[in-house]
Amino acid sequence: MKKKHRGLQITVLVIICLILAGLCGGGYYLYKKVNSGLFFEETTLNGYDVSGMSCREVLQLLKADYTAPTMTITEGEETVLTLTLEEMGYTIDETGLLSDIQSCMREQNLSLLFSLREGNSFEVEVSFDYDQNVFTSAVSADNFTVSRTVCSDATLEYDGTVYYIEEEVYGTEFDDADLQVLVKDYVDNLLAEDGPQEDFTIAVPESFYYLPAVTQDDFELNTLVDIYNSYCQTVITLTFGEEEIVLDWSTLQDWIIIDGELSSIDEQQVEDFVYNLAATYNTLYLPRTFTTSNGKKIEYESSDYGYQIDQSGEKEQLLADIASNTEVTREPVYSTKGRTRNGVDDICGTYVEVDLTGQHIWYYKDGELIVESDCVTGKPTEERETATGVFMIPYKQTNVTLSGGTGSSAWETDVTYWMPFHDGQGLHDATWRSSFGGTIYKTNGSHGCVNLPYDVAETIYNEMEERTPIFLYKTE
Repeated sequence: MKKKHRGLQITVLVIICLILAGLCGGGYYLYKKVNSGLFFEETTLNGYDVSGMSCREVLQLLKADYTAPTMTITEGEETVLTLTLEEMGYTIDETGLLSDIQSCMREQNLSLLFSLREGNSFEVEVSFDYDQNVFTSAVSADNFTVSRTVCSDATLEYDGTVYYIEEEVYGTEFDDADLQVLVKDYVDNLLAEDGPQEDFTIAVPESFYYLPAVTQDDFELNTLVDIYNSYCQTVITLTFGEEEIVLDWSTLQDWIIIDGELSSIDEQQVEDFVYNLAATYNTLYLPRTFTTSNGKKIEYESSDYGYQIDQSGEKEQLLADIASNTEVTREPVYSTKGRTRNGVDDICGTYVEVDLTGQHIWYYKDGELIVESDCVTGKPTEERETATGVFMIPYKQTNVTLSGGTGSSAWETDVTYWMPFHDGQGLHDATWRSSFGGTIYKTNGSHGCVNLPYDVAETIYNEMEERTPIFLYKTE
């Protein structure tokens, strides 16, 4: 009996030892599990199997997948920009996420036996931090692989002959702010979804692109083209001998008055233009300085020879020329013309000169002395004295009978060459005279005409053109 009892005690003791050993082993196992810093078997977090993983390993796993999506921006069929979430300024809040993962592990450890038996399934929120500056810098057309086409309005162009409309350009420029709003809304909505997301593509809407404000169909632009083309080919060249004044589109475009679809020429501008022409180029009735063949300067207060523009006639002619929209070369419309001119020089080296004091005459043509001679001028009385001044010889005539006076003082003379210049006075041959010059005129002067030897009168007559100027002066 004692042996049996002893054997029972030993058995009980062995069992107790085994139980204690099992309890110690189990306790040690549980201790090791709790302090391993790893998730138990059969543990998932946000759907991922995290068994045997540390909190930081889980953090890196989540970070890798949740930040993996790549945004692609396209225009048409072409990719123009690719960015990761991080490149757009979206980064995971690692501190917060790690804290949440660690909380899951603590919860696992608090329900140790249950966790070991059943496993655990945890859910954590993966939050992102957002850097506005990084986003704004990254999401910009400046970073597109395709350069921008500038949007431009239709414009009025001139090729030197006609006006035309340069078509508008529909470009690809847009406001970065519009793109940034589109992308941010899309990304924010994407990150609000549960779990990691796939790569995504955003197409730039055509509505983003700037549109031209003026197109080729613009009514005002087309009206302006039609109006300008009805004037722009006008080129009016006014000749003053070799000198020219050109009136063309560079001036005319400022003269146009536009009223809706209608246009007209500002007549006041035309009048001002003609007035300035006359002020510059008129020579009739203006003072002159003449240098005689003997080198003396003669001052004339007024000149009955010269050019005078018919301002009213020139204005009307300009309006007609402008309306024709063509090239015109002409002299101005004159009310009075001289023989020739070159700019303001209306003598051009061709003139008759008579020195009433010296009783001498010269005839120059194009600067060359053709003939000179003594002459006899009018008797120095109120009725017969030869006029001084600058006059025009308007015409010449052969075989003329000159007459004058009344009653007993009437006279009549036949001459071969007649060249009148002022109030019945003129140049002519005087075959009845045997001598010329000296002081003959004082006692036997003419009735105001300039008497010439026949051959001198003939030479002047044959060489001289109508409207030649004549300068008559005294040197006393």
